[in-house]
Amino acid sequence: MATLGAIADDLTGATDLAITLTSAGFRTTVVLGADADGERRTLDAVTDGADAVVVALKSRTMPVDEAVKVSLDALAWLRGAGCERFYVKYCSTFDSTSDGNIGPVSEAVLEALGEEVTVIAPAFPANRRTVYRGHLFVGDQPLDESPMRHHPLTPMTDSNLLRLLEPQVSRGADDVALVPWPVVAEGADAVRAAIGAARESGARFVVVDALRDADLRTLAAATDDLRLLTGGSALAQGLTGPRADDLAEFTLPGGPRVVLSGSASRATQGQVRHALSLGAGRRIRAAELRSDFESVVSAAVTAALDSEDVPFVVYATASPEDVVDTADAPVIEQALAEIAERLVAAGTRALLVAGGETSGAVVRRLGVGSLALGPEVDPGVAWMRGLRDGEDIHLMLKSGNFGAEDLFVRAWEEGA
Repeated sequence: MATLGAIADDLTGATDLAITLTSAGFRTTVVLGADADGERRTLDAVTDGADAVVVALKSRTMPVDEAVKVSLDALAWLRGAGCERFYVKYCSTFDSTSDGNIGPVSEAVLEALGEEVTVIAPAFPANRRTVYRGHLFVGDQPLDESPMRHHPLTPMTDSNLLRLLEPQVSRGADDVALVPWPVVAEGADAVRAAIGAARESGARFVVVDALRDADLRTLAAATDDLRLLTGGSALAQGLTGPRADDLAEFTLPGGPRVVLSGSASRATQGQVRHALSLGAGRRIRAAELRSDFESVVSAAVTAALDSEDVPFVVYATASPEDVVDTADAPVIEQALAEIAERLVAAGTRALLVAGGETSGAVVRRLGVGSLALGPEVDPGVAWMRGLRDGEDIHLMLKSGNFGAEDLFVRAWEEGA
């Protein structure tokens, strides 16, 4: 019976966390939780012998009330599955609006569990997300000076996590405290004492600085008595599961090597450009899809199946000048999911999918069951194996901001 239950606000975040938990010794199952309508869906029942279950939602940009509802539904389901400790997973760039959803969801889960305090820990040093004096940095840039400032759905215009949280939680500034890095550097006992002092002062959400993986391991040790953790996936590396890592070993099948990219992040755009310089691809545009969806989809599928280039990339954007209106996202996701469905029907058994919303759309369309995780190719990115109608399907579901520039090429080489 699983003992750790996690609620992730998108599918790539769920798989990212599952990779970390598996490496930490938890046999981990990823379950699809709820779609944009709030309708409850599961890909598979919790597998026998799972130590951790991660429920993948699509709640990052939902209206606050809906995000809270589906998160509490997931919590109730996890508790029913026997989970005793819990983890709210959000993006390492703290993607949120002034209203939420990180604060409201974390608060709702904390209150539902009857707990007094939790930590806020988005840092992911391996991907250059660090927190210092409560400010979140992306590489050398404060969050509000990074490309996240221009995110179409969750523009991040402040790097201070305390200020970001204050309007999202009930008690405002009184609800939020900071454990600065000099305290973290003193070790787990000092961090535990600082969190206790924050709780005594009335704060329920404690932002903790982290510059290195070692800082996150210190934080994990200091919070072993907390029933709820919140953060990015990297905090989970400090947890200790009951077994050695449970990463599956497998070889990718032959056939077309196709990337489906719906992400407009600069990291993914760089990956698209690099892959196109070595292979081939086809761009899909929302206006053309609205005009003749079938022709655009059919042409992309035919080109992908016929191409001898490695890889073949079907993409929405490839450069910062490519502007995608937020209203275009649903039709692009629908098209990429339809392309995935037709490729698999034609015999393709491995797909790399870039972007959280795109990954969710593809997995829902394919109806893939619970996922077995393979070794990481880049931090937070790994091939996974699921089942569809009794056949193996290999998927790499990549968060838009993750991965080195050559990932789309190297992923196939390392998985071969």
